[in-house]
Amino acid sequence: MTETPQIAVDDRGRDSRESRDERPDPATESFLAHRNLLFTVAYEMLGSAADAEDVLQETWLRWAGVDLGVVRDRRAYLVRITTRQALARLRTLGRRRESYIGPWLPEPLLTTPDVAEDVALADSVSMAMLLVLETLAPTERAVFVLREVFDLGYDEIAEAVDKSPAAVRQIAHRARAHVAARRPRQVVSADQTRYALDAFQRAAETGDIQGLLDILAPDVVLLGDGGGVRQAIPRPIVGADKVARLLAGGWGKVAAASLRPAYVNGHPALVLQRDGDLDAVLAVRLDDGLISGLYAVRNPEKLSHMERETALSR
Repeated sequence: MTETPQIAVDDRGRDSRESRDERPDPATESFLAHRNLLFTVAYEMLGSAADAEDVLQETWLRWAGVDLGVVRDRRAYLVRITTRQALARLRTLGRRRESYIGPWLPEPLLTTPDVAEDVALADSVSMAMLLVLETLAPTERAVFVLREVFDLGYDEIAEAVDKSPAAVRQIAHRARAHVAARRPRQVVSADQTRYALDAFQRAAETGDIQGLLDILAPDVVLLGDGGGVRQAIPRPIVGADKVARLLAGGWGKVAAASLRPAYVNGHPALVLQRDGDLDAVLAVRLDDGLISGLYAVRNPEKLSHMERETALSR
């Protein structure tokens, strides 16, 4: 079996052989050049960094056996391989998530500062958008991501998903309308998110129910993902009054722990630590300046990519 190069598992996109002043072979060099892009494609399609890493391993194994002499566009070829592998895994994940214990949330990423600077990229990898993408069928999700986020042409997408360009256009139109009806109504700046998080944290820590009601949307939804491993809210909590009373009543335990801001999936979020260990990540969705979604990830299997920054790119 062809050995996977270190670059396939290094999310900073560095080749371990660089320290020995050895120039990578052409296949490895091309893979390295597009590594962050390929990871981003896989992650947006899967909502799981661990599965995106596996897809990149599979992509490398197939790429290593390709005759580069017949490849006109290496970037497009690599994206095609990644998309096909991600589609196959996405269909498997759908069956796996049916037996998931409690609400399922995307795997959070501690992202590099430049992700927040690319507003479109940050919007596409936000927890809120990834949850919207979960409502698409696998092929619809692939087409939407490749067209709307990465601006690939219909012909390129058609090759990646094994459809005709005409069919891809129809799928893209349908997916675009589906997402538009469910995504946040406006692109939210980092300052707006940070302001909402500050107000939320102050009110929750002091048990100020009215303060929470002032920052929560009337139809706010609170989701907690413990994966059956950590205690979490077993089902969605809907409505400002219910969410405010739950948080005001139980936040004392949280306030006793260490809570700090971080950039998660390109947006400000809160990270909870207990006794120096990462306990949870809290991300939000904003609509019209109010928090309409609260997403608390506690499943430890989903927190490994919060240990170091992940580079994403379009």
